[in-house]
Amino acid sequence: MARGGHALGTVEQESVTIDKLLEEQRSGAFCIDEAVRRFVDARSSADPAPYIERYRAQALQNVERFVRPLPGCAELLTCLRAREVPVAVLTNGWSPLQSRKAQAVGFTGPVLASDRIGALKPDPRAFAAVQSVLNCPVDRILYVGDNPLADIAGSIAVGMQGVWLDAEGISYPKDIEPPTATIHTLLDLLELV
Repeated sequence: MARGGHALGTVEQESVTIDKLLEEQRSGAFCIDEAVRRFVDARSSADPAPYIERYRAQALQNVERFVRPLPGCAELLTCLRAREVPVAVLTNGWSPLQSRKAQAVGFTGPVLASDRIGALKPDPRAFAAVQSVLNCPVDRILYVGDNPLADIAGSIAVGMQGVWLDAEGISYPKDIEPPTATIHTLLDLLELV
């Protein structure tokens, strides 16, 4: 790390630290800028702003290289368009990056990112933004996500149907609201729409 910074462990240990920060960020504990800031602050007294900007630039540069749609994504989007089902993306992320990622997988609808909404999932204000864009009754919205707390419990708390995408075959936490439905592939969603 530049300007006197230092790693706190091996590459593997630092990767675990990064993964934990990103998981907290995805769960709505804080924004991505704060995740980078925490990582830098633990290793250096340097101003984290340049690191945040470098992270943003690198993330945008690497979208085409690393972002791949989940199996069935293109077919799902085609079927939903044919059925005239309104679709939006809600993400705890940085708007330019999330929009570019959506484009990379062929999604052309609205992308609502926490930095523009001013609220992170599971905050009800984030889900209110989705309802506003979709312009339909809250109980008719199927909110699909892979994070039990931020996505499923958050959407159910505001009256949406929380559909858990369990693509990895993991156990759902017993201490939070169970999903309305569980799917294992994106195409499974077509049975619910």
